[in-house]
Order: sequence, then structure tokens, then C-alpha cells
Amino acid sequence: MKTYIACSALAMVALAGPAFAEAHMAPEGTSACLITKTDTNPFFVKMREGAQAAADELGIELNAYAGTVDGDNESQVDAIETCIANGVDGILLTASDTSAIVSSVQQARDAGILVIALDTPLEPADSADATFATDNFLAGELIGQWAAAQLGDEAADARIAMLDLSVSQPSVDVLRNQGFLQGFGIELGDPNVIGDEEDPRIVGNDVTAGNEEGGRTAMENLLAVDPSINVVYTINEPAAAGAYEALRSVGMESDVLIVSVDGGCPGVQNVADGVIGATSQQYPLDMARLGIEAIAAYAADGTLPQPTEGKDFTDTGVRLVTDQPAEGVDSIDSAEGTDLCWG
Repeated sequence: MKTYIACSALAMVALAGPAFAEAHMAPEGTSACLITKTDTNPFFVKMREGAQAAADELGIELNAYAGTVDGDNESQVDAIETCIANGVDGILLTASDTSAIVSSVQQARDAGILVIALDTPLEPADSADATFATDNFLAGELIGQWAAAQLGDEAADARIAMLDLSVSQPSVDVLRNQGFLQGFGIELGDPNVIGDEEDPRIVGNDVTAGNEEGGRTAMENLLAVDPSINVVYTINEPAAAGAYEALRSVGMESDVLIVSVDGGCPGVQNVADGVIGATSQQYPLDMARLGIEAIAAYAADGTLPQPTEGKDFTDTGVRLVTDQPAEGVDSIDSAEGTDLCWG
């Protein structure tokens, strides 16, 4: 019963240097907005730092806005309205509600503003002019492949806990969840829906809100359903840290594989410390810099950003970080992950 409570071709774009800035300075008076889900998550902190650094280089006035918590659509709508009123040239957006925000995004586009989704594709994806993001399905798939390889023949009898962000809705939450399951070898139901799979190895899904407290509570809930859980998928590394604490409180921390997505410095340290077995590392600084560069080009001559070949978005790269490499799954170790981490 379920309860609902191969490395990318690393499309990491090298950071723009002074020569790029000289060739692509934005026209005088160019302005932009960055709107993130929150202003506390290290991922979005790094995104804001990257956007500000690029804006300073290219002569763009940047204003940053954020929701109060992950899922705060109303604050993001208010921010878009402010950006429209201020006549900005471009908006970079990580949407909390990928569907509900679309009408506001369309108002911005109708006003001639370039809107780029960062990290989180809108629903539908072409609601934005472009998307710069991790291939989140691949990020999940890599940790699923790694977990299955680590278990070997025992994967056939795995007991899996799925610690998601929220109740199923179109987002990176779904992409990572479904990617993990496919990587592990589990047949998907509707690939756009969390929790409709029929594989008996899945103990259940619970929500974490993407934070440590939520991860701990979700892990406790699913352990109450089945104390034999031996694989834990988590939406991100704070949730993974919470899951680990719940497992440690009952003496199970050495008996369970925990996998995650993010690649922040605390998460990579948790890989080095054995808290997380493997994590898929993404690169928010690159997303933000590319977005600012695209706004500069658009303000200069109307150039629109183009997606990565074969995809409907610009892939900013993902790498699996683990100190227990698995045959057939490309990875880097925690030392290299530390050189690339953020937060």
C-alpha cells in the first residue's frame, strides 16, 4: 500500500570574463528583475549573487524579489507587477507555482519584457521566452541508477521512501521524483504525476517542503508505515539531512541509502561524511549569469536565447557526486564536488 503523506554532457557554460562584458555591454538604462522562490535557500542566494555579479559587469540595474516561503505565488505575482510598472527589460523567474504564475508572465511578455525561467520550467514550458535549468529528470535518473547499482541484486527487493517537496504538481519536484524511479528501474505511471506507480517496492510518498524539519517528519511518517526501508529518495539536501536525523534516532543511519539533488556545499560535505550516498549537483550561478547575459543581448538588439540542441531549454549541467562510484554511472567525488559547490 502506498501512503501519500549517464551524466549530462555538462553544458556548464564557462563564466563570462571581461572580454565578454566588453563585447556585450547592455545599452544604457537596461534594467532587470530576479524573482526567486525564497531569499534564504542557499541555492537562490547563490543565484542572486551570480545575477548581481553579471549585472554589474554588463551595466544592468538589477532588482531582486522573493517569496516568503517556497510556494508563495502571491508575492511572486506582486513582484512581476512591480517589474512591469518599472518598465524593466527582462525578468528572471524561479516560479513557486508553475501554472498559476503563467497569466502574470504573459502580462510581462505582452509589455515587451523578456521572461526567462530559471531552474523551474513553467507549465507549459513555452509560457516563458526561455528556460535556463538543470535537466532535473536526468538529475533524478542519475541518483536512481546509482542507488540501483549499489544494491545490485537486492534492488529487486528494495523498500523505497520517496521524500518529495509537495503534493504532485508540475515542477522540478515531479521531474526529479520520476527521474529517480526510472533510473532505479521502476515503471512509471503518468510521468507528470507523483505517486501513481504500482511497484510494491515503493513504501510511500511524503512531503518535506524542501527543508530539514520536513525531511525528518516525512521520514518518521514513512518509517511508521514500514520500518524496513533501505532506500530514501529526497527532493533536496536539506530534506536528506532531516531524513538522516530521523534514521539516526532509531539506529538505522548505516542501513539506508540516501540520495538527493542540489550539490550545495553542505550537501557535498554530507556526501563526504557518509550522510548522503550520492547527490546530483546543479549550478545556479551559471543559470543566473546566462539569464543576465541573455537580457543584455535582448536589450541590445532583440536577440532571443536559444535552447540546447534536442531540448526545449538551455541545459546548465548536472553531475553525480559520490565517494562510492558505481559501474556504468559517471560521477565525480566529493573533493571535486566541493570545488564546484555553492552555498
